[in-house]
Amino acid sequence: MMFELKDVTRRFGKKLAVDTVTLTIPQGQMVGIIGRSGAGKSTLLRMINRLQEPSSGSIHFAGVEVSGLHGRALRNWQRDCAMIFQQFNLVPRLDVLTNVMLGRLNHRSTLLSLLNIFTREERVHAIAALERLGIEQTALQAAGTLSGGQQQRVAIARALMQNPKMVLADEPIASLDPLNAKIVMDALRDINEREGITVITNLHTLDTARNYCERIVGMAGGRVVFDGKPSELTADTVKAIYGTDKDGAGIDETMTSTSINLAPERSDNQSAGIQPLALAGL
Repeated sequence: MMFELKDVTRRFGKKLAVDTVTLTIPQGQMVGIIGRSGAGKSTLLRMINRLQEPSSGSIHFAGVEVSGLHGRALRNWQRDCAMIFQQFNLVPRLDVLTNVMLGRLNHRSTLLSLLNIFTREERVHAIAALERLGIEQTALQAAGTLSGGQQQRVAIARALMQNPKMVLADEPIASLDPLNAKIVMDALRDINEREGITVITNLHTLDTARNYCERIVGMAGGRVVFDGKPSELTADTVKAIYGTDKDGAGIDETMTSTSINLAPERSDNQSAGIQPLALAGL
């Protein structure tokens, strides 16, 4: 299932945010999009998911023109193309389990969704997704009470509930400490490798892209200035992506990374002893 962008452009008034981007991504790749703030990375992902419309160009997946979809077909695409946001986009007052099950909204009737009625099977799948992310003990907590790292893992679990064909992650670790950043990136790589799902993620940090992504796309000024393997990145290419300071002395600080503590995270609620099957109502 090939994914293609053909001369995709997005304008905001006179500002050209994304400029004639053309990419072909085969099924199962993990792609990191890097660049400075304002390079067009987030706008590009939002166009892929159709949260924003291209000003021109086209987007295709498995032979279907995604940029031409409307109504139910568009909702199906947004189900198949799961989006993970920097700020999590959870419902803070709802418990974690319900937030994860909301990933099934486009798989079920509107009435059942409005009544907040989920099946036993959906609850079991939600618990399994939380267990996979190592946060099943938080299932009955309000999502707003969790740490940032835990909330991002809930967002990933919700994306898994969509049974997606592609996962988009828009700066998923930008607001996280190094430990939680590693946990989240490990989870995305696991989804990519275990399910063979295409993962496209925007990243500020060059070292993170090098460590996790088999392919890197570098953007500057809305255009793609690099597309290749991490090993093919040269110092000149990195300068073209991130730019230099006013004296030409160095690369923007966003290309650097902090060392990551490999110790596993332990939540404040880990000792609660809540049994996952009990949470699922079994």
